[in-house]
Amino acid sequence: MYELNDKIKNLEPYEPISGTYQIRLDANECPVNLPDEVRREFAARLQEIAFNRYPDPMAERLVDSFAEYYNIKPALVTAGNGSDELIFLVESAFMQKGDKMLVVSPDFSMYNFYSSICEVQSASFLKGDSLEIDVDALIRTINRDKIDLVIFSNPCNPTGKGITRAEAEKLVSSVEALVILDEAYMDFWTESLLDKIEDYSNLIIFRTASKLVGAAALRLGFAVANPAISKAIKAVKSPYNVNSVSQAFGEVIYRQKETLKNRQKMIVNNKEMLYNGLVELCGARNDCTVYSSVANFVFMKTSCSREIWEYLKRQSIVVRLMGEYLRITAGTAEEVNAVLRALGAFFER
Repeated sequence: MYELNDKIKNLEPYEPISGTYQIRLDANECPVNLPDEVRREFAARLQEIAFNRYPDPMAERLVDSFAEYYNIKPALVTAGNGSDELIFLVESAFMQKGDKMLVVSPDFSMYNFYSSICEVQSASFLKGDSLEIDVDALIRTINRDKIDLVIFSNPCNPTGKGITRAEAEKLVSSVEALVILDEAYMDFWTESLLDKIEDYSNLIIFRTASKLVGAAALRLGFAVANPAISKAIKAVKSPYNVNSVSQAFGEVIYRQKETLKNRQKMIVNNKEMLYNGLVELCGARNDCTVYSSVANFVFMKTSCSREIWEYLKRQSIVVRLMGEYLRITAGTAEEVNAVLRALGAFFER
């Protein structure tokens, strides 16, 4: 009788919160749908797609649109079926048996998950109580332990904190390891290394269309690296990894520079409103800490996290429960006000 191997036999499929809720602030998605004029352009582009043909294996028009938006060379960009595909691809292809990988904790849990599937040795560099990364200590750890690959999100999911551009450059230039900066939330901050990508032989940057861009449904991610690394990523990815619909729609979206600029301002303003409101609600409580954030969400620690999570669900509001922490996405202004009112009512109890 066939039996599953040890690394997968006890795994459970990922199951996000199910059900219908009026306000979803649990997945760090963009709070608004794409404008009607963009979706009308989608309809026109849909008529051009040859559904009987495989998609462009290099997603050239999509990559050109992405590269123009960020003012980088298209040759440095590889499109993926979401950042998750690219994370798994790089960990599996760029690591060999016996190599060592380092993650920073707490951080995006899928980094470690994919390393276990790839059977890669993975260690964790722990953040302190402030949830900040001590870059000098991280450099010492990478060099001392002869780490081959280090990956972390900047800004960090779930903490909302980040290392500066200068700190990131110091890290990349001080180690021989391959450094992967997952900049999924960098659209909400100003400390990206995208424009310096060709200066380093050991740097990959991930970007996504699931946050600011508001196209989580399309599953689009991008790896940006120097020509040698980019060529290797293109060589090891599956030939037709991004479907034709996502390519066409993504190309349209990244041409909407003014729309995305205005959306960025709106989300950052709403995040600040959420942060300030949470600080005001928790200011007099000894069991509640609200962390400053440069992403599109706010992270808070409280001894009554589960009680809050369950209370909000009863109000048809969903946030992310992470042990003694809550991660709350900045929604629309109305959604931010609604969650603050609900939390105020909870604390008054």
